[in-house]
Amino acid sequence: MRLATDRADRRIIRTSANSLVLGKMPQGCRLCIKGAKLVLFVTGLCRRRCFYCPLSEKRAGKDLAYANERPIKSTKDILDEARSMEALGTGITGGDPSLRFKRVLFYLRLMKEKFGRNHHVHMYCCGELSRSQLLQLKREGLDEIRFHTWSVKPVKLALDVCLCAGVEIPAIPGEYRKITSLLAELDKIKCKFVNLNELEFSDTNLDQLKKKGFTLKSSTSMAAKGSEEVAIRVLKWAAKNTKLNIHYCPSALKDSVQLRNRLKRKAKNIARPHEVVTPDGLLVKGVILNLPDDRLVSVRSRLMRDYRIPAELIVIDHHKKRIEMPWYVAEKLAKMEKNLTFALVEAYPTYDGLETTLIPL
Repeated sequence: MRLATDRADRRIIRTSANSLVLGKMPQGCRLCIKGAKLVLFVTGLCRRRCFYCPLSEKRAGKDLAYANERPIKSTKDILDEARSMEALGTGITGGDPSLRFKRVLFYLRLMKEKFGRNHHVHMYCCGELSRSQLLQLKREGLDEIRFHTWSVKPVKLALDVCLCAGVEIPAIPGEYRKITSLLAELDKIKCKFVNLNELEFSDTNLDQLKKKGFTLKSSTSMAAKGSEEVAIRVLKWAAKNTKLNIHYCPSALKDSVQLRNRLKRKAKNIARPHEVVTPDGLLVKGVILNLPDDRLVSVRSRLMRDYRIPAELIVIDHHKKRIEMPWYVAEKLAKMEKNLTFALVEAYPTYDGLETTLIPL
């Protein structure tokens, strides 16, 4: 889809991911849409108190680090997570990663050393970095830096040391003039890109957004009403008045495209013989529930013997205290083993193994 503008060479394109692009999409966004970016959460610390911050209570204000959903206890956690999803790049995020700058440098160096200089790394930043810090990031091979800012100052400083620097902000309803004013200044300093994100409700910003009069745009979306409209207005203005590269990322893209693609990349690599990967990248299997620890081994052994089930198709999950098997095996056994509790489970292929569905048999 093309939204016409007065300039034949400045058209707003609707992508296959349903985002909107004016000019060129940043490489970090391209890889993110593919689900090929490891999300490296450096810290939940941040000096700002943005009313729209969506960070969860589990992470906000806490100096914790995660690789996707996996808590980082050692570099092995990062590398294992990246390899499990065949990551082509890494997004360093938070909180404000700049508050743990040495940690950022360590992670950046690690990813470049282990996966090569072509492993694309971008970093989000809420605060201002010194010229010395920016030069260190440049030397370590940072590919993009994205400032969450309403000022051109930190962006210009990063551009001056030849970093690919841009701005990422939410498209806030009622802030059209503020956004276009910033874009006009960014255009003057030849900012490399601007990302506009659809404003989104979360558990932690719900009260603040409601106090400011924002509402949901529909019963099936967590996006704020009016955010996409102001983003489109901004894009049309920018097409006529700037040379900026701008990408508008809708709320739905994160779950329906980016997350789905990341899950699919990971699921095909970690699925065990008894698990089936769905088109959405989830894992489906059968389970036996409510067994005491001291019966897990004996029940598994008996079922293997009585029904000639191959060892690789029936396994014990000691953490969840259950026996797992293919869904079709569970369906058959449920009819014959009346003293055991069977169910079908659908789960994310993530470190925490979040289960989305449990159907008793």
